[in-house]
Amino acid sequence: MSSKTIIRNVGIVNEGIIRHTDICIKEGRIERIGNIASTPENYTEINGEQLHLLPGLIDDQVHFREPGLTHKGEIYTEAKAAVAGGITTYMEMPNTNPQTITQELLQAKYDRASECSLANYSFFMGVTNHNFDEVIKTDPKNVCGIKIFMGSSTGDMLVDDSHVLNKLFAEAPTLIAVHCEDEKTIKDNLARAIEKYGDDIPMEEHPIIRSAEACYKSSSLAKSLAEKHNTRLHILHISTGIETELFRNDIPLKDKRITAEACIHHLWFSDEDYKTKQGWIKWNPAVKTANDRAIIRQALLDDRIDVIATDHAPHTIAEKMQKYGACPSGGPLVQHALPALLDFVKEGWISLEKVVEKTSHAPAICFQIKDRGFIREGYFADLVLVNLNKPNIVSKENVLYKCGWSPFEGHTFSSSIEATFVSGHLAYANGTFNESKLGHRITFDR
Repeated sequence: MSSKTIIRNVGIVNEGIIRHTDICIKEGRIERIGNIASTPENYTEINGEQLHLLPGLIDDQVHFREPGLTHKGEIYTEAKAAVAGGITTYMEMPNTNPQTITQELLQAKYDRASECSLANYSFFMGVTNHNFDEVIKTDPKNVCGIKIFMGSSTGDMLVDDSHVLNKLFAEAPTLIAVHCEDEKTIKDNLARAIEKYGDDIPMEEHPIIRSAEACYKSSSLAKSLAEKHNTRLHILHISTGIETELFRNDIPLKDKRITAEACIHHLWFSDEDYKTKQGWIKWNPAVKTANDRAIIRQALLDDRIDVIATDHAPHTIAEKMQKYGACPSGGPLVQHALPALLDFVKEGWISLEKVVEKTSHAPAICFQIKDRGFIREGYFADLVLVNLNKPNIVSKENVLYKCGWSPFEGHTFSSSIEATFVSGHLAYANGTFNESKLGHRITFDR
């Protein structure tokens, strides 16, 4: 495939409209959008009729498990799965082994991704109660943000020292992303469940143990700290209806200091699904009620929630088949997030234009990503071709995650990913990868 490509007669979904026209890609960027009379020499032509072209998805929350947890996933395998799912850029979290809590360890991740990641990438700097001197060195132009686990214990990454939290919110050099669940509330709920069930806690207890109260208590604390210090705060994976009341929609996204994210699993599943899905849908924060799901969906539509992400977090089949107490939280989603969203479009509760806004435009604005997230002349050609009328069934045979399973197994999605361009390179087409070029480290206009 030439580095020069024209896609003809395609439905371009961008900035609130769908426009049927041609698009020209040259040397990694979008050269021209509009009718092109003839194909220039040395250009490859793609017929886009009956297809839609979206900006590549920007996933602001993934766990690719490298280093140290590579039996679950690794940058190479999970980035490929992401590209097959139309995700062209990801931001990866610091709870690896070792945890990403020094600048040296952070750079090691960037070095590794430069060797193997088919998708574009950035990595969050991790926070503990004791590494402020490292956190403060984080470069806002080259690193997506700082990640704080506020009340969800992940090794020693739980940050529960009020002095440290105040100092971080006051002096953080860039955006702070937070996981919000109150640890004391969770521990108290878990103690009650153990008293009642012993070591045989039903999976249906998960949203009761990791309750709406635990989420709201922590999210409201994060918001109050951000307002006190005028911090740029991004609250991850909103899972409750009550939390949506914390956010505003009366100003443009670019002017917000506090933003929020919803994830695929909280938009798709409800607590009714634990009966059949068991540990396969055990996430932190927990999948909660159908009413919570409905309110989160509405908050996306009215722009109180700004971004849709995956929180892709693979575990092995053996790990997920354990009893409640031993079953780890998290699941793989990057390959199937866009197909799930396109099913929502078919259902009619969200438009294709709104999906693009929440998965591409909004992450680019929220994180101030340079030259990505939109289909604009001069921007990087991060693009995904989709066929809205080509069903695709999920099976173990076509799952690309290293862990080898998906919570969507057996489901037939109504749409398919036909091709994905990453920084102008046709990285995936018709089920085949082209790994001759790798993704780029993204940069930020901060």
